[in-house]
Amino acid sequence: MSWSRFPHLVLPIAVLLLLAGCQKEEEQATEVVRPVLSMIVSERIDAAASFAGKVQPKVQTELGFRVIGRLVARDVTVGDAVVAGAELAALDPTAFELALRSAKADLASAEATLSNATAAEERLTALLKTDTESQATVDSAQQSREAAQASLIRATAGLAKSEEQLSYTKLKSNFDGIVTATGAEVGQVVSAGEMVVTVARPGERDAVVDVPDGIALFPIGTPFSVALQINPDLKVNGTVREIAPAADPVTRTRRVKIALDNPPVGFRLGTTITATRQGAEHELMLIPSTAVFEREGKRFVWIVNERGGDVTAREVEVGADVGGLRPVTAGLKPGERIATAGAHSLEEGQKVKISDGARS
Repeated sequence: MSWSRFPHLVLPIAVLLLLAGCQKEEEQATEVVRPVLSMIVSERIDAAASFAGKVQPKVQTELGFRVIGRLVARDVTVGDAVVAGAELAALDPTAFELALRSAKADLASAEATLSNATAAEERLTALLKTDTESQATVDSAQQSREAAQASLIRATAGLAKSEEQLSYTKLKSNFDGIVTATGAEVGQVVSAGEMVVTVARPGERDAVVDVPDGIALFPIGTPFSVALQINPDLKVNGTVREIAPAADPVTRTRRVKIALDNPPVGFRLGTTITATRQGAEHELMLIPSTAVFEREGKRFVWIVNERGGDVTAREVEVGADVGGLRPVTAGLKPGERIATAGAHSLEEGQKVKISDGARS
């Protein structure tokens, strides 16, 4: 098509193309401003709190038989004190006694076979000296004697195994303790390894409490005062030794174990207690765990510059994650705004816009 035939269309089309090019350049030059969720850092009072719980053993062992069988005796129940070596339960030993008798018979047979093979070898060796027997016959007798010796060793090991299997029909305590649970009744067939009796060491005891998720911000070693609910005047000191890494999905609580320091006799296993955190109230600066990211082994957060509308990475020191929050020990001041989401996708100096869902 020749444009000379339509001169009146050339100028408008050129203007439109020029405007379209300028618009593309303006769009490319416009920097994308990303909306971010953010919050203003503040301090809150972490008051001493009390939690109800129970006294539980620090160490308890679930004991079970090493072999399968029918339970014919259980000599203990919950609350009984046992000593090391005490018999706790027993299985029907009939099948194992029969196996032991068979092993003894195999051993007697192997001993008799070895005795005959040894005597035969000695006779043939003596005849070989008088040239009345061949060397091949003597060698065959020697091989028979060696085979009999191997059979005796196997029979001896079989007897020892049968005796050990028979001993497995009796369940004994490995240490002094208290029975805290039972898992089988007389007449029940139990599998190898199935819990029959649980024995706890009474010396070392814990106060076990369930703390609502998000409150358990105290670290390992935090001191507590533990008192009996039946007698609040009877108290003992303790320190946190273990905090469950995850909350119970149903109750949304974390199990906290407090090691008791020389608990008196009144702190019996199963006793209900009240654990109260020691120390004066103090302030905590808490931020969401999603606001923290790591680079080269260091932890950072994004500081939102409300005037410039950009973000800057700043190194911080934070405690362990508990309930999705982390206490800040250094690097932040109250009143500063930080990004709380998308920390791994932001860049230094990136323009951002505070989202409507930002925390004040």
